[in-house]
Amino acid sequence: MAPHTTGVGGGSGAEEEVSEAAAASPALRHRHAGKGEAEAEGLDGNGDAGADGQASLERVFADKAVPSWREQLTLRAFVVSALLAVMFNVIVMKLNLTTGIVPSLNVSAGLLGFFFVRMWTAAVERMGFLCHPFTRQENTIIQTCVVSAYGIAFSGGFGSYLFGMSDKIAKQATEAKDANNIKDPHLGWMIGFLFLVSFIGLFALVPLRKIMIVDYKLTYPSGTATAYLINGFHTPEGAKLAKKQVKTLGKYFMFSFFWGFFQWFYTAGDECGFKNFPTLGLEAYNNRFFFDFSPTYVGVGMICPYIVNVSVLLGGILSWGVMWPLIAKKKGSWYLASVDDSSLHGLQAYMVFISIALILGDGLYNFIKVLIRTIAGFISMVQQNSKGMLPVSDNGSSMSATEALSFDDERRTEIFLRDQVPKSVAYGGYVVVAAISIGTLPQIFPQLKWYYILVAYVVAPVLAFCNAYGSGLTDWSLASTYGKLAIFVFGAWAGLSHGGVLVGLAACGVMMSIVSTASDLMQDFKTGYLTLASPRSMFVSQVIGTGMGCVIGPCVFWLFYKAFGDIGESGTEYPAPYAIVYRNMAILGVDGFGSLPENCLTLCYIFFAAAIAINLARDLTPHRVSRFIPLPMAMAIPFYIGSYFAIDMFLGSMILFVWERLNKAKADAFGPAVASGLICGDGIWTLPQSILALAKVQPPICMKFLSRSTNAKVDSFLGLS
Repeated sequence: MAPHTTGVGGGSGAEEEVSEAAAASPALRHRHAGKGEAEAEGLDGNGDAGADGQASLERVFADKAVPSWREQLTLRAFVVSALLAVMFNVIVMKLNLTTGIVPSLNVSAGLLGFFFVRMWTAAVERMGFLCHPFTRQENTIIQTCVVSAYGIAFSGGFGSYLFGMSDKIAKQATEAKDANNIKDPHLGWMIGFLFLVSFIGLFALVPLRKIMIVDYKLTYPSGTATAYLINGFHTPEGAKLAKKQVKTLGKYFMFSFFWGFFQWFYTAGDECGFKNFPTLGLEAYNNRFFFDFSPTYVGVGMICPYIVNVSVLLGGILSWGVMWPLIAKKKGSWYLASVDDSSLHGLQAYMVFISIALILGDGLYNFIKVLIRTIAGFISMVQQNSKGMLPVSDNGSSMSATEALSFDDERRTEIFLRDQVPKSVAYGGYVVVAAISIGTLPQIFPQLKWYYILVAYVVAPVLAFCNAYGSGLTDWSLASTYGKLAIFVFGAWAGLSHGGVLVGLAACGVMMSIVSTASDLMQDFKTGYLTLASPRSMFVSQVIGTGMGCVIGPCVFWLFYKAFGDIGESGTEYPAPYAIVYRNMAILGVDGFGSLPENCLTLCYIFFAAAIAINLARDLTPHRVSRFIPLPMAMAIPFYIGSYFAIDMFLGSMILFVWERLNKAKADAFGPAVASGLICGDGIWTLPQSILALAKVQPPICMKFLSRSTNAKVDSFLGLS
């Protein structure tokens, strides 16, 4: 990639940064290069030189000995991992409870892990002590531990199935409000539940790691991109660039944190402060169209692909700009005029169930698509193995088993196969953890019978393999789709009178945790393969990170739950939109559609079919057309909670778009750092905000906006006019 010579701010300093951004290493360049650029540089899908290429990433590190698996597991790595795990759990929890959109934070985790260990090393050396050198393998261990820890904040269901069990969410649903279908959050049982369900996925696919990574050569795009990032950090040029990226991240972190602090002073009452600023007018504000000055979602918009941001905005315009105002005019005709709009017998039912229809249609289509690709891959493997061929290479084509390996591939395969995780550990671990779960989970959820859990654990490895294989091909994890499938199957099996809603939600947690963890582990193994990290040390790091997440995640959620009394309520700062969505899915699974208002089911059918048709159009049209077709899953998100965050995300994507037009190399290098700083600063401000709320410290000012007529009435009432 040719570097741009003009920085955003101009000057030789900017030019130097751009040069470093473009030339840090072959792997780092490839991370931002398009397909044609990568081929032009002579790189294959692993970031290596092609058959005739000159560059080899592993030759850059040839003079550095690879530490043993025990040497990769250092005390400082896990201390840094624990600190970062707390930080990212707070951030992911905030995202879960606001919109449910959680972008990949791998770049942030890798960058901050690199920074903190370098800072640790420098401090120890200044004190006159010898310090173990910081290697890319140790960096990978930190990355793995942190990602597995904050992954529990998502797969733990704090913003979806687990919170959906609570009485607060049940009161917003149409039925199933009896004690048999409700379980309120409590720190003790949440930690116990996560320990029981989160580890089993780690054992499910360990015996298949060689097949998935070495034999099938699945790409696992997120794991591969993370490896490029880490490899780039540990080259001389990459280290210089990383230092500047950390400085940029820190600058925007401080801005975002203090902006959150400043905003807090103006939030003394309901609907007060900048988060309720009617930037597009009061009528638009009433329909949830406004910019809420959230650095978090501006940062999310800079990370998410353009089509995701545009899809979310289109979904907001379609729902809150067109559909809900039209349906609201049918009040008294389609649903009772006496019913409040927030009731699931009124307008709220259309918001929730149409969004569910879009989500299920999109999920079903992608489930079938990935399943077909998985089956096709197996058929290809069976047919080609007899010819000495492997089914998939990194560029998607067949690859001869006898083809000469590059130096990089030989080196990586040798290290990857050196430290085996014994199969007895994998099989024995799965059986032991499953047995403990089968015996213990019914103590937490009496409605969840032992034979439900047994069936789930028998089926789970097959689904985990399908998800891991599909994720390796497409980078698309369908863990939440498998969880929704479990809601319907196990909920219907139990029945409403036997706590079917609670059974469905708990079974969702069991299935989602297994499938998600197994897929994440394979992504991490791909990262380790490309950075020469030992699979055994990666597995240990994943186990420790999962354990951290099982404690940190519930504690962070408990802090939010106790600090913000209106959590889970529509229209508040933390509406937890997916909690009510998941609970209503469970109700549908056990009770059908009988209680829906008029025409709601018809609209659900239409949008379910539309989601499938849109996805089909995306897959059948050429890329130059399909890249402009929106994503139904992304469109569904604002249907329930509004478009305010969509405007933030769209603004973030526009900032990045303009930056790329002015200076693409610098935007590629520093855009993720800016976005991460905005997300992290605003997310971490939530910690002191929660502490202030628990200490009953109230903001001093309420900044609220009124129409001219309402303001006149207030002035008259107060005697000011």
